Amino acid sequence: MKNFDPRAAKLLPAGQHILIDGAPGLRLIGSASRKTWTYRYRTPEGRLGQTKIGEWPSMSVAAAIAAWEKLRAARDSGADPAAERRTARTAGSEDATKAGGSPKVADVLRDYVHGHVNVHRKEKGAAEVRRMFAKMVPEKLAAKDAASLTRRDAFDLIKSHEGIPVQAAKLKAEIGAAWTYALDSGRLPDDTPNHWRDILRGKLRSAGKIVAGEKVTTKRVLSATELSTLIPWLPNLSRLCDDILTCYLWSGLRGSEICAIEGKEVSEESDGLWLTIPKAKTKNAKRAHATDMRTPLVGRAETIIRRRMGVHGNGFLFPSEKGGHVEQKVIQTAVWFHMPHSKTRPNWERPRLPVEKWSPHDLRRSVRTILAAMGCPSEVAEAILGHVPPGIVGVYNRHTYDQEKREWLGKLSARLEELTAEHVKTLVAKPE
Repeated sequence: MKNFDPRAAKLLPAGQHILIDGAPGLRLIGSASRKTWTYRYRTPEGRLGQTKIGEWPSMSVAAAIAAWEKLRAARDSGADPAAERRTARTAGSEDATKAGGSPKVADVLRDYVHGHVNVHRKEKGAAEVRRMFAKMVPEKLAAKDAASLTRRDAFDLIKSHEGIPVQAAKLKAEIGAAWTYALDSGRLPDDTPNHWRDILRGKLRSAGKIVAGEKVTTKRVLSATELSTLIPWLPNLSRLCDDILTCYLWSGLRGSEICAIEGKEVSEESDGLWLTIPKAKTKNAKRAHATDMRTPLVGRAETIIRRRMGVHGNGFLFPSEKGGHVEQKVIQTAVWFHMPHSKTRPNWERPRLPVEKWSPHDLRRSVRTILAAMGCPSEVAEAILGHVPPGIVGVYNRHTYDQEKREWLGKLSARLEELTAEHVKTLVAKPE
């Protein structure tokens, strides 16, 4: 306990952990929304097991150690703490089934979250599912018997959220998945209908986003003309925003991956600078066949990373003033703030973007489009973006495309510089 620093725990970044001296296997794990005490151990069969103990700071380090001691004693006696907890949870649902014919709706949703969502999704996505169930499913419905839930019950719940069709569709899909999970596990009788799969099929569609009085698509690709205007303008933003948005274009990486880059993940190799993003920090962290993501740094991306490494060393290259790294939403907010149609703090003077109605993620989509237009093979372009090949291709094709990535990112850099030069020539050619 002597090595536990509450300040370090408070600033613990997502995906990192703190070990406790004298308590092997006890660790405090950081996520986007909480700090969790967990116990990692070897099961009697030799497999790695892990079970949650509690959350800090509501559970102190002393309380966590006391709980750890009990779990370790159980492990030493040949038990598997995580398996016993799952069995107890299942037994609770089975007891509910025996007492009332089936578990309640709340039981089905809880089992799905604990047994599937928390296990197979990253914390941000899991937190969103928990939030939807807590906020969008009323207590009256949650207390109903799940097996006897009527089609009308399901329809009324989703219909009540039709004003937010995208969220309603997500809620419908997640509850449908929860029902399937309960049927597969035997927690619901085999003849229980899954109404969630059938109601309002195809009728929950977004009406589009209204920006400056006009309906716009959320999937935008910037044209060559727009990029040639935007790139030279980016230095009007803060250095942080300019650097991150430029890295979007010159690397094709996701915003969350760029914001979390650490200097220790960058290496000088025979063919140039490389960034190796640990699998745990990528969107594919839960996918069995995914690996660490390697990206060659070329052109302006290389210049930015080298400059920031000179300042921040092996730490986060895009640090936040609050500790850790800057969040992707900070960049999204900054872009919106500088849009010509933005009415956020209208009395504040600031430069307005020359290209309207786009988001940072649209730059990544634009990169993919430019690569296709230049003739980049699809599998190489998808590897640059960090997409895992679907189905059987992803299982058997384990080629990393490192050489091809460097070649085509080099061509992408040349094309972007060409667009920028064309814009400068246009400005010079304009008459006085």
